[in-house]
Amino acid sequence: MGFFDRLKKGLSKTRENLTHNIERLIIGYADIDDDLIDELEETLLMADVGVHTSETLIAAVRKGIKQKEIRSPEDLIPFLEKEIVRILEEGDDTFRMATHGPTVLLVVGTNGVGKTTTIGKLSAYYRSLGKSVLLAAADTFRAAAIDQLEIWGNRTDAQVVKHAEGSDPAAVVFDAMQAAKARNMDIVIVDTAGRLQTKSNLMQELEKIYRVIGREIAGAPHETLLVLDAGTGQNAISQAELFTKAAPVSGVVLTKLDGTAKGGVTIGIKSQLSIPIKWIGVGEGVEDLRPFRAEDFVNALFLKKEDAGSSS
Repeated sequence: MGFFDRLKKGLSKTRENLTHNIERLIIGYADIDDDLIDELEETLLMADVGVHTSETLIAAVRKGIKQKEIRSPEDLIPFLEKEIVRILEEGDDTFRMATHGPTVLLVVGTNGVGKTTTIGKLSAYYRSLGKSVLLAAADTFRAAAIDQLEIWGNRTDAQVVKHAEGSDPAAVVFDAMQAAKARNMDIVIVDTAGRLQTKSNLMQELEKIYRVIGREIAGAPHETLLVLDAGTGQNAISQAELFTKAAPVSGVVLTKLDGTAKGGVTIGIKSQLSIPIKWIGVGEGVEDLRPFRAEDFVNALFLKKEDAGSSS
């Protein structure tokens, strides 16, 4: 099964909650009126698209009606598809890589969102491309996190730099940067603590890690990826707001889309926070984490045929 097919399967609950409800709504109306638009907004809200994003989409619909782009209820779905793609593709979503030396990915997120597993899958992805990978176990607050990262290192044939539980995370990062340069590694992926006692502690630790990375490798970290669990719905946006205050997040990895009806939050994250979705996870398998393509996502959400540019 190619990734597009896995994406379609993974989005089945969200599709039922969002697109199928819109389809059922449209069948009940012969013409577009205020009641239809109100119910459409309610459907978007129920699918965890979020208040801000629902209002943005409804404003676009009203404009589309005024400009005769939407003439009947049947025109609403293709119009929404186009608008959602536009929202998801807005801004710079390119993945930054080092021009020379190691590319450093700093991965942040709360405990329980699948952060360490995501790092393991990222490692597997880059190893499949023939890249050398080094993992830095800088979540030293949980022994399980260090052990789990080491298991992923063995599984994906990636090198791991670790210290004992409770060690200074910045010291782990320093050793990892030194090792990456000495061993000519292509990719370094840094795990970080998912939860500290206070927001100020989180900020201070991330700032320290940033300073160490930037001092050892110019221009690094090249990406700061925030891992969010799609199943938490609007709470994912709250988490994103917290982490964007603590770190310059360059992209989101959205996990567990296959187990939730709240996948509409994908649109909300991009629209409300202007952070690009760069990776999505739609299953437990290593191959179920892949770079995000807005058009693929919308095609899978609305059960359209895969376009020619899609990856398998």
